[in-house]
Amino acid sequence: MNNATPGSTESTVAGVPPPGLVNYVHLIYGLHACAVLTGIVTSSSIAGRFLFGLPSIIAVILNYARRHEARGTWLESHFEWQIHTFWYALLWIAVTLLVSAPLTLIVIGIFFAFAGFAVVGLWVAYRVVRGWLALRAGHPMPRHAIAPQAAN
Repeated sequence: MNNATPGSTESTVAGVPPPGLVNYVHLIYGLHACAVLTGIVTSSSIAGRFLFGLPSIIAVILNYARRHEARGTWLESHFEWQIHTFWYALLWIAVTLLVSAPLTLIVIGIFFAFAGFAVVGLWVAYRVVRGWLALRAGHPMPRHAIAPQAAN
C-alpha cells in the first residue's frame, strides 16, 4: 500500500516507477529474448529454452525480487505479464507432455509433443516481443491480457 501524500517525492505516486526500474524491466525482457533466440538457433525448442534455460530462470527470479517496487505503477503490468508468460508456458508444456506421453504408444504422441512445443514456443516469442515493444513505447500491458478483472 502506498502511503505517499500529494506533493511527496516518493516515486510510486501517480504511477511513476522508481528510477532505474524501466531499465531493469528491459533487462528482464532481454534475458527472456536471449532464451527465445537460443531456442531458435540451437537444436532445442523455444519453449524448452524459455522454461529451462538459465536466462529465463534468472529473469523470473529477478521479476519476483523487485515486483513490489512496481506496485501502483504502469510497470506492474509488465512484471505480471512476464511472470504469467513463464508460468503459463510451464503449464501448457506440462499438459502437452501429459497428453502426448500415452499417445506415444500409437506413435502420434511424438508429433503431438512437437506440435505442442512449437505452439507454446511461438506464443512465448509473441509475448516477449509484444511486451518489450510496449515497454519501449512506455505503455503498460493491457490488464485483460494478464488476468480477468472482477466487475465492480
